[in-house]
Amino acid sequence: RCGLAAGRSYSGGGAYPSVSLACPLPGVPKAVFAAAESRERFETRVTVLENGLRVASQNKFGQFCTVGILVNSGSRHEAKYFSGISHFLEKLAFSSTAQFGSKDEILLTLEKHGGICDCQASRDTIMYAVSADARGLDTVVNLLADVTLQPRLSDEEIEMTRMAIRFELEDLNMRPDPEPLLTEMIHAAAFRDNTVGLNRFCPVENTDKINRDVLHSYLSSYYTPDRMVLAGVGIEHEHLVECARKYLLGVQPVWGSGQGRAVDRSVAQYTGGIIKVEKDMSDVSLGPTPIPELTHIMIGLESCSFLEDDFIPFAVLNMMMGGGGSFSAGGPGKGMFTRLYLNVLNRHHWMYNATSYHHSYEDTGLLCIHASADPKQVREMVEIITREFILMAGAVGEVELERAKTQLKSMLMMNLESRPVIFEDVGRQVLATNTRKLPHELCALISQVKPTDIKRVVTKMLHKKPAVAALGDLTDLPTYEHIQAALSSKDGRLPRLYRLFR
Repeated sequence: RCGLAAGRSYSGGGAYPSVSLACPLPGVPKAVFAAAESRERFETRVTVLENGLRVASQNKFGQFCTVGILVNSGSRHEAKYFSGISHFLEKLAFSSTAQFGSKDEILLTLEKHGGICDCQASRDTIMYAVSADARGLDTVVNLLADVTLQPRLSDEEIEMTRMAIRFELEDLNMRPDPEPLLTEMIHAAAFRDNTVGLNRFCPVENTDKINRDVLHSYLSSYYTPDRMVLAGVGIEHEHLVECARKYLLGVQPVWGSGQGRAVDRSVAQYTGGIIKVEKDMSDVSLGPTPIPELTHIMIGLESCSFLEDDFIPFAVLNMMMGGGGSFSAGGPGKGMFTRLYLNVLNRHHWMYNATSYHHSYEDTGLLCIHASADPKQVREMVEIITREFILMAGAVGEVELERAKTQLKSMLMMNLESRPVIFEDVGRQVLATNTRKLPHELCALISQVKPTDIKRVVTKMLHKKPAVAALGDLTDLPTYEHIQAALSSKDGRLPRLYRLFR
């Protein structure tokens, strides 16, 4: 059966033998495949130095590496300080230091190793990162240590940062995409005046109040070795530890070694509530083609911390809800099977957007749905979104659950193809847990999620008060009490939901 069969004619006129791909080719030696090296070589390695600094690395082949310092510090820690310090530190990153006279000098140093740098501040983490040729690791770690612990924070740099922040705040209020603004509003509504509910952006009134003394006071409390992780991807662990000992062990920070104020260890307190911003959005446009006037609503409920076991079911639930913009609402024919596409965007042509988001932190989380529509349709839009929240607690089909789990695993693996994403994943996990779950472990946990797990986490979530953020023309917006009452409706009483908004 595996022998040479009768020839088959091709357009070229010649004959080509048909050989079964299930059988080895006659006369060809058996293939010998390269064996994988020990599995430990590819796992994340963590070393804790004498001063408490954690050094984490992930081996990844290639000429370039990504190395950075992550600090357990962010806007959630600013309760005792002027709001906006993390925003200032993000803008001031990679400016002049004790060794480098200016940002240009830093960029020139990185350029010699084909490197680029970046700093990002979030609610709970500030991350200084550099991607460069792996042969320049010594220079990169030296630069990162200097940028983190020895910034000059000159008056000129602080004044330039004030101007940059004012411009960014103006741009934030003018841009047609309201997502960053709504994200701030929903967090402020969900965790009013505490931890992750504190504003990530510096308020305009605080730009003149933040100076070098304020920054040094904050840095002395939060930029300590025990709150830092030096993470690297694409380098040998022993080499990274050696560089960490050389440049980050026993270093005297520019603000001194004296103890600052006590570190804020507050646990997030979910409050629920509503934040409304009346805004004329009739003239928002990206270009010559006008964008229709829209009202944006975001409704959220408390989920869980990323340290809890329920984090994985919530991630699957978020993927199952999915959603997006109406421009792509092609339905099953375009492969868009998530609930917000099938139940909302495909059925209501006037809905401009319906998207699910899941924000998770060390002590809490927030699952929310963002929807946009014409101001005249606001009441019906809120009705539809609250109904989707209630239907989460209903039956979960095996097919849609398997599809959501497969899509989540696919996105996880695709994102981890990128070296900077692996770096951030390594750094954030080690910063929070001192270890790292590898992708195959996360995929195994995703595979274990059952319909009962989804129903359990949703039932727990629906017992909380909702958080609501509303932006635009809010003339027809239902009251917060009506939204809260609607979300307390159960499956058997869905008709009551419609009456609440009429």
